[in-house]
Order: sequence, then structure tokens, then C-alpha cells
Amino acid sequence: MKLHGTIERIDANDANLQGSAFENVNLAQARFHNVKLSGAIIEDVCLSGVTIRDGNLSGLSISACRLDGMTINGIAVSDLLAAYGARKG
Repeated sequence: MKLHGTIERIDANDANLQGSAFENVNLAQARFHNVKLSGAIIEDVCLSGVTIRDGNLSGLSISACRLDGMTINGIAVSDLLAAYGARKG
């Protein structure tokens, strides 16, 4: 299925969308529950205000990203990185 230049709401349930591509798409306020994103590549994306809860983030790599205001378990990532830098010396 191809959607181009349209405004649609999609309710996908028990669906396999493996290999799908989303480019220049607005997914603001979308809800993802029990979704597998293993091997996904997420580039040039705005995740401000996003909450990830009960997720498996093992093997997740974050690079070249703005991290201001980001927290992990309520701890500011900027503080964690500063503490790591100070300890590493």
C-alpha cells in the first residue's frame, strides 16, 4: 500500500508491516504498544516529549543526537555524561 500526500489515520492491529518505510511522515501523538522495532533505523527524527516505558533497549545505540532534557529513570543524561567524564578523568 502506498500513501502519498494524504492525511490518514491508520489503526494497525495484529499486522506485519516489516520492511515498511516512512519518510517525511508526521506520527505525532501516535501510540505504539507491543511493537517490535528490532533492526529499525531511525534517522533525522524528532523524539522530543516521547516516553518509552517497559521497553527492551539492549543493544540500542544513540549517536549525534541532542540530549538536552533527556532522562533515564528520572536522571538527566547530561548529568550522567558529566559524571562519567569526571570519573574517566
